[in-house]
Amino acid sequence: MSHSDSGTARPITIVGNPVLHHPCAPVETFDDQLAVLVDDMFASMYAAEGVGLAANQIGVALRVFVYDCHDDDDVQHVGHIVNPVLAELPADRRQLDESAEGCLSVPGPHHELARPDYAKVTGVNVKGEPITIEGTGYFARCLQHEFDHLEGRLYIDRLTKRQRKNVLAEMERMQAEKAQKAEKAETATAPAN
Repeated sequence: MSHSDSGTARPITIVGNPVLHHPCAPVETFDDQLAVLVDDMFASMYAAEGVGLAANQIGVALRVFVYDCHDDDDVQHVGHIVNPVLAELPADRRQLDESAEGCLSVPGPHHELARPDYAKVTGVNVKGEPITIEGTGYFARCLQHEFDHLEGRLYIDRLTKRQRKNVLAEMERMQAEKAQKAEKAETATAPAN
């Protein structure tokens, strides 16, 4: 089930943009506008080559996220959730996975971050019908990561101050390199006059 055909890709908001650093508002109106938002979120996620995207990552401060992500058994999960609530895990489900994590809003670097390797999220779909999503491994990480976005938290906010500083410095270095490459490419293709 692909939504990307009908959506419009929007620019991804980057760390430092206020919309990423405040909790999002619950969705109260389930209308065509919400359906368009979800389609645009899928298009934006695919355009940016992400596996999940929260609404505030395209500048919309509403509690919605989309995903197209595999779990550790290589099962692909594709969908969206509105007004999600992340379940508190019982102690026996709190095995931590130390994998590296990245974020479209912190373009470039990845950093190890311990998260439970199981997550359960309840909410509703674009029609307001109740849904529950459960995930393990990489998909569990995706669900927790997107839920954090809706709370106004980026994954780097869970790192130590030094780790966070290093990730942001790395991001700036990678962005500068990318800009230089683009500039060189432009200069190379510019007509000689």
